Amino acid sequence: MIDIHSHILPGVDDGARTMDDSLDMARAAAAEGIHTIIATPHHQNGTYTNFKHYITSQVAELNQRLHQEDIPLTILPGQETRIYGDMIEGLRNNEILTLNNQGTYVFVEFPSDAVPRYAKQLLLDLQVEGYQPIIVHPERNRQIIQSPDILYNLVNKGTYTQITAASLTGRFGKNIKKFTHQLIEANLTHLIASDAHNTTTRGFCMTDAYEELKESYGMSMVYLFAENAECVVCGDILAADSPERIRKKKILGIF
Repeated sequence: MIDIHSHILPGVDDGARTMDDSLDMARAAAAEGIHTIIATPHHQNGTYTNFKHYITSQVAELNQRLHQEDIPLTILPGQETRIYGDMIEGLRNNEILTLNNQGTYVFVEFPSDAVPRYAKQLLLDLQVEGYQPIIVHPERNRQIIQSPDILYNLVNKGTYTQITAASLTGRFGKNIKKFTHQLIEANLTHLIASDAHNTTTRGFCMTDAYEELKESYGMSMVYLFAENAECVVCGDILAADSPERIRKKKILGIF
């Protein structure tokens, strides 16, 4: 498996605190059958700032330790950037890191409770610049849950999204799980990843998530998500069916 979203780099954000923590996470990932992880530390979220050059050097150091410890896992560079008005300038100034440094896919994180009013235009501008934005964990955004047409309108204009494995398996609660399934059924998401921060409260659970996909939607959906993860790593075009609207009555009572 490929995991495109993880906080495995040591001491850079609220993920692994030490190199030993990173190695523990790496062993846990390998035990689940994950062979490649894109490290995506937080950037510009008001607490953490991790620029491109620093992330790439940290990834190289972690890969060296994994080799020394004989852990069968490869770490690739990435970044989880909180949306801000000068994101395009950040890319031009070589501060923002595309996933696996391929120059294609860019993670965009919204605040947990809202979608900024300028988001639609910024996501379009990113595409005009030649980038493909991926909204991370939209299933945990309060405003999107309350008004799913917000996400439909963004996806319909070419933005991709990535759901969290723990959301699909119910570890964030039954309402988040229900909404995550609705996103899958409406073709409003294209990728699944762990967003792992540690081996305890925020682990990988990718195996359980893919099993949930298989049981609910069959192997074709498993292949879709797995192949899209490979496409992100290579900078290739993602598979995506036409998005559909989620009828509001389906989500009443979530919040």
